[in-house]
Amino acid sequence: MAQLCEQIEDAIFVLDSNLRYLSVNASYELMIGYKESFLVGRPLGIYAAEFLSEEEQLILKEIKDNLRESGFYKLDFSMANRYGETIDCQITYRKICIDQTVFHVGMLRDMSAVVKDQKQVAHLLNYDQLTGLPNRKVFLSQASDVLLDTYQEVVIVRLNIDRYRNLASLLGSEGINTLIQKFVKRIKELHLEHLRCFSHFGGDDFALLFECQDGNMVRHQLDTLMQMCEIPFTMNGNAATNANIYCHISVGVSYFPKNDAQVTGLLSKAEKALQYVKQHGGDDIRWYDKTIEEATSGSLQLEADLRAASAEGQFIPYYQPKFLLDTGIITGFEALVRWQHPTRGLLKPKHFIDAILTHKLSFELFSQMANKIAHQLSEWQQQGFCQHICINADAAEFSHPEFFDMVSGLLVQHNIAACQLHIEVTESSLIQRHDDVRKQLNSLKELGVRLALDDFGTGYASLSYLQDYPFDFIKIDKSFISKIDTDRTQHAIVKAILDLADALDMHVVAEGIETEQQRDVLLDMGCKNGQGYWFGKPVPADVATEMLVKQYATE
Repeated sequence: MAQLCEQIEDAIFVLDSNLRYLSVNASYELMIGYKESFLVGRPLGIYAAEFLSEEEQLILKEIKDNLRESGFYKLDFSMANRYGETIDCQITYRKICIDQTVFHVGMLRDMSAVVKDQKQVAHLLNYDQLTGLPNRKVFLSQASDVLLDTYQEVVIVRLNIDRYRNLASLLGSEGINTLIQKFVKRIKELHLEHLRCFSHFGGDDFALLFECQDGNMVRHQLDTLMQMCEIPFTMNGNAATNANIYCHISVGVSYFPKNDAQVTGLLSKAEKALQYVKQHGGDDIRWYDKTIEEATSGSLQLEADLRAASAEGQFIPYYQPKFLLDTGIITGFEALVRWQHPTRGLLKPKHFIDAILTHKLSFELFSQMANKIAHQLSEWQQQGFCQHICINADAAEFSHPEFFDMVSGLLVQHNIAACQLHIEVTESSLIQRHDDVRKQLNSLKELGVRLALDDFGTGYASLSYLQDYPFDFIKIDKSFISKIDTDRTQHAIVKAILDLADALDMHVVAEGIETEQQRDVLLDMGCKNGQGYWFGKPVPADVATEMLVKQYATE
């Protein structure tokens, strides 16, 4: 047994009935730092009880009580050895009687590696590995503790980095991680007052917890944070990423006790304020108030109404006529969407078009409108009318993988000529110049669909668009028509557009004609086609049909 105790890796020691050392093995000597010759005869704890700390005395008493009652005791604890090193260990005592003599055999196992692993696991579970900041779980726990004990106001701040996906796409995974680390380092260096917890929820998602006498004291800290974002981050990498990057942020704030008394409620309200900022362009701070709740509720209701409208076909086209300026003959119509709301009546796009884009319903809306327009063209064709209908489309709709198949399928389904369907694209939708948009436009052109560039002159690169995309028509924006009969600058711009279109063999349509004088000036300049309230406002399909019937009856 003695030989076994000497060779075993665990530290073994034997105590007498009074818990004094009788023998120890080599492993025990190495772990504790004392030789057997020093320990033999000494009490457990090495020193007399009166020299032990209060905590050590309590442990010693607990050991004696357990050994007396059950003959067994087990404890996990940290102890310091002779060299001042702290050892995380597990110790076991067993009471053994041999020839009526009581012995206590102890086994000491070094658990430092296990405890270290446990601490690493705990760190992985509680801290973000990229930034080293506490995660959402820790943030909620700390916020709860603060709320339980505080007599002050508690402020919860939620923030996101604006355009994070674009930045991640530009910088790549390594680059965006470096940017996040620099961003966190810079916030730490601000040494924000009253900050109790700075947490990283993942990605571009962060939270701050403040405790102070007056929540308004945090406003200055947040202003400092926003000012920090005006300083660029220098990113060193390849040619694509070697640049100064600005991390603008959207910030939502709530505070106790005004907004809520529970952590979950405060966090939810701060996140609603954050979403409000993001929906309104970002790069701003918003403190939660009831108007946000109302706006959020209204937004949710609007989304539900829009989805119901899409499913029930409540979106309908109104038709604004296009005319030959010299004769007044209707050459076609521009289809403009209206929402026939079941309770609010007929709504114009300004009441819902932003929500359509926000909730990614634009392709569904375009498909419904295109279907109804194709059906209308088929009916007019059967009546002997050859006028075209123009429908507006956005790059987001062109980018949809089913766009071309949907349009070409409508032509076949309704048996209409492709040239009767015109599609207008705004300059603003072409800024990103997606290759798939170019491919879609070229495919539509080959199909025979006519293409128009809408709002020409209001974007950033109009001339390059005319070179890159196969447009048949240029539509001059109404902002260049409003004072054309009196403003020399507008007159010169429109004349230049007309000359350019003539050189490129493109047709021109002037929008927003509201007076006879504007019509006459355009006609004298050589513009042949126009539309506007002077000719006619958008009308429902039956009225547009009556206009065509009347026109053909007088020819």
